[in-house]
Amino acid sequence: MTCERVPMEDELGDVLEKALALTGLTAAEAAARARLPESRLRDAIDYRYEFGDDELDRLAGVLDLRVGGLRALLAGEYPLPCIDGLPFCVRALRCEHGIGVANAYLVGGCSSDSAVLFDAGCGFEKLEPLWPKNVRRLDGICITHEEREHCGGVAESLRRFGPAPVFAPAALRGTCAATLGEGAKVTLGALSIEVLATPGHAAAHNCYLVTTPRAPAASPLLIAGDLIFAGSVGGGYWNGELLQRQVRRLVERLPADTVIAPGHGPMTTLANELANNPFLHPEDFR
Repeated sequence: MTCERVPMEDELGDVLEKALALTGLTAAEAAARARLPESRLRDAIDYRYEFGDDELDRLAGVLDLRVGGLRALLAGEYPLPCIDGLPFCVRALRCEHGIGVANAYLVGGCSSDSAVLFDAGCGFEKLEPLWPKNVRRLDGICITHEEREHCGGVAESLRRFGPAPVFAPAALRGTCAATLGEGAKVTLGALSIEVLATPGHAAAHNCYLVTTPRAPAASPLLIAGDLIFAGSVGGGYWNGELLQRQVRRLVERLPADTVIAPGHGPMTTLANELANNPFLHPEDFR
């Protein structure tokens, strides 16, 4: 069992800013509808919070957010589950990126000397101090999307621990990545990996659903990239409406015990996000 207590990817201000973008409202429009001074909302987006409960309730209604999750973020008390039930080991490699952290994951048998690397961090020099000593071979590399903080360490990881196949939603420059689309399935080591094409944050973005034939009833693992985070969703920089549809599709398809390993922030579960994430409304999935 793993009980993570690492910083969240998004604070309340980030969630409000993303919600404005996803609803298409300006700060002035949202503030007017919530009967708030626009300056109060802009202060919140800049991480200066002075909301009363009634004000936060009204703002949640305007931005189609669950107020319970907003209150938890405001208080710095967003609940995180302990991760249990996976039939393999998930080693999170968290490297500093800007003011935050980007996640790569090594997934494989707990006693095995090989693993699959999901995303590759900002560069191998940042992964190396975090790399477990017992992992000396790679069964493969799977990249969620082509941003520097998610694929910067591919080439050096292959040089150190390869050769190994590399998979991505679009060919990565300088590698021999194979393009995988919706529904593609590959077996790497002891892992069965199904591709879920989830464009929205980027035009080419994959999530990877990881299971093992050795434990078919165990909880699945979703390598989520920048689609969904604990307490938030990814930025819809390419297409916000499509990102929302992809989140909904995965929520409707995956079991509640699915463990979510996001590209930033702590690991969580689908059940936890259905109970708390401001962007998810459980009544929409009945």
